[in-house]
This record gives sequence, C-alpha cells and structure tokens, in this order.
Amino acid sequence: MKLAIVEDDINMRKSLEIALGEYEEFEVVSFKSAKDALKKLDDSIDLIITDINMPQMDGIEFLRELNGRYEALIITGNATLNKAIDSIRLGVKDFLTKPFDIETLVAAIHRAKKAQEVLSKTFQKSTQKTQKQNFISTSPALQKALNLTDKAAKTDAAILLLGESGVGKEVFANYIHNNSLRAKAPFVAINMAAIPDNLLESELFGYEKGAFTDATEGRAGKFESANGGSVFLDEIGEMPASLQAKLLRVLQEREVVRLGSSKPIKIDIRFIAATNANIQKKIKKGEFREDLFFRLQTIPIYIPPLRERKEEIIPLCEWKLEEVDKQYGVGKKKWGEGAKEQLLSYKWPGNIRELLSVVERAAILCEDNTIMPEDLFLSSRESGGAKKIANLEEELIYEALKVSDSDVDSAAEILGMQKEVLLEKMKHYKINF
Repeated sequence: MKLAIVEDDINMRKSLEIALGEYEEFEVVSFKSAKDALKKLDDSIDLIITDINMPQMDGIEFLRELNGRYEALIITGNATLNKAIDSIRLGVKDFLTKPFDIETLVAAIHRAKKAQEVLSKTFQKSTQKTQKQNFISTSPALQKALNLTDKAAKTDAAILLLGESGVGKEVFANYIHNNSLRAKAPFVAINMAAIPDNLLESELFGYEKGAFTDATEGRAGKFESANGGSVFLDEIGEMPASLQAKLLRVLQEREVVRLGSSKPIKIDIRFIAATNANIQKKIKKGEFREDLFFRLQTIPIYIPPLRERKEEIIPLCEWKLEEVDKQYGVGKKKWGEGAKEQLLSYKWPGNIRELLSVVERAAILCEDNTIMPEDLFLSSRESGGAKKIANLEEELIYEALKVSDSDVDSAAEILGMQKEVLLEKMKHYKINF
C-alpha cells in the first residue's frame, strides 16, 4: 500500500516517514507542502495523510484540488468543528488530532483501506444500485427528473441542470457521471462563482511557463485534468463574458489552448452544467451568449425544490441524524412534539443544503437527546416578523454555552469559532455564564 504524507513540519514528516516505513505493507513518500504534492502525485498512491494547517495552501484547499481522486486522512494539531465538517464533506475517512501514537494512525489507515475495498466490491456488483442510494425516499417530482437523468446519462450529450440553490445539482452531476460510460474516468467539478475572474481562465485552461509573473512552470487546467471523463460547471451563469467564447470553442472543437501557448490540446470530455440563474434574462441583457447556452443545454433537466418534494424531508432528516451520530458521537436523537410538523411546514428556501445544516446543528445543540422546535430555529428564519441575524447568533451562542456546561472552549468548538471571537461576542451580547 503506497502512502503519501503531506506535512510542512519537517520533524513530524520525517517521524511519520520513518515510523510507517518500518511496516512491510507500506511504501511511503512525503511532501513538504500541498503544492509540492499536487505537482508530483500519481496514480500509484493509495492513501494521502495530510496536515490541515500549512502555509500557501492548507489541507482543506488541497483536498478540494484533489477532487476525490485519492483516499485521505487528516492529521492536525488544531482541530475545529468547522474543519472537521469540511474534511468529512470532502470524503476524508478519519480526522486525527496531534499528538497520536503510530498504532492509532496505522489502525486508521487499515480502516480506510477496508472501506475502500468494500466500496470497490459494491461498485463492481452494481454501479446503478450504489448511485441510487444518493437519493433518499424519492418523491414523484424527483423521480420524474431521475427518469430523464437515467436516459441522459447513457449518452455523451451536454446536460444543463436547472433548479434553485441547494436542490442537489452536484449530486445529480455525480450520478450522471457514475452511470455513464465514463464512470471510471475523472469527474472534475468547478464552481464558477467560487473562483475569482482573474484566476478562472488559468484554472480552466492551464498555462505554460512564463505565461504570467508567477508561472515558474507549466500546469494543466481543469479541462485537461478531466480528459476522458466529465466536467461539472456549476453556477455557469456566473461565467465572465470574456471566457464564454473560449468555452464555446472547447465545446465545438474539443480542444484547449493553455495561457501563453498557441498549441491546441485535444480533449475528450462530457460537459454537465448547472445554474440557478435565469439564463434567458441574462441573454437578453447581453450577459450570456445564446449560442453557448444552446450548446450546454442539449438535454435540460429541472430539479424541483424541496418544498415540492415534502415526502423526502423526514427521511433526509433521519439519515442526517445517523450521519451526525457516526461522526461526532452525539447519540441517537428523537423528535420532540411539534418538531416534525415544523420541518414539514417550513418552506426551505435553501432546499436540501439548508435542511441538512439545520438538522446537524439541532443534533449537536439539543438537550436530553430530544430535538424540540426551538432547537431548529426555524421560526427566526420565516419571512414577516423574522428575527435579525444578530438575534439568531445570540441564541446559538447561548445554546452552545448551555450544552457545554458554560465551558467556553467547548462552546467555541461547537460553534466553529476561535475562543477569543466567542468571548468578544459574549461581551457584545452581554451573555454571562
């Protein structure tokens, strides 16, 4: 089993390299930074062990760049709830806090290996069945979208996913890729709204050495990295007008040209795009090219909002409670009187993303393992008479302190805040514990 250690602390890096190297089953390579690792990682790596707090690029950003291509474990001397949640969402199998003994790390490596073997066997038995599990208690409204998705996945046609923010467009994009003939090739997700305009072109198309001041060596872009597989262009409506013509060329010619080069590079990619914007309105305003829109939406698929899929709300909540318990050991939770009714009556403007966030927070903060309506904080979100965000923040701080028995360190960890920030907010809200 080949392990890659990514750690900026030379003493820790060398110690791990030596200790793990004593196990015959492991072959170990190490990197002093995430950027160094990104340049040199190859398909021979079975598992990455990475620190979080590193200069230039931290562990969470590193994992996002890897985009799920490798199994990973996190090691850190400064664990916060937010970082743990971020790493779990990025597929990390374990989160170890320094100091730890080598036996603990080896056990975590074995767990990750076993999980990967189980996943691989399940995938081989039935890719379709495995992927269907991404959708919990599919409602008639969602099933209609899934039926179209199943048909579209078997083709190479460009797909445009339409729907409100938080409905699960990336889940659909993954489902399409994993049920296509490209399932074993890379799936690369790109959020147009998350990358600054001045960096987007180099991220997508790559660049040659000397293309700009910091380009000390050439680098492949996202499109090249996805060659043979699928690219998911999220928030496509936010793509700058200056790059839309270049994307159109990629779609038409199936080739990219890196910054600083004139040599086209042939690529074979399946494009999946998504937006919650009114593209037709943007076209009328001259903000989005109509020819690009038609190229991207060979097959448009509308994903209905959660308020039209109420049959899924409680099953999603039950699933999330189990996940929170697995990750944080908060214990089995039950619903108090009126809690389910409030979940079903709320409009969920943030859709599934908002629902899962609300359930996760309630599971962590509720008392006596019973989630009551007040633990959901939904009344403060309703329009008309809604509480100000400051009031909601004050309530959350109060609840975190109550759950942690007035331990400020524990409360700060629950809230994902630095202790100093929490103390400042307690002073601001005049909270005395």
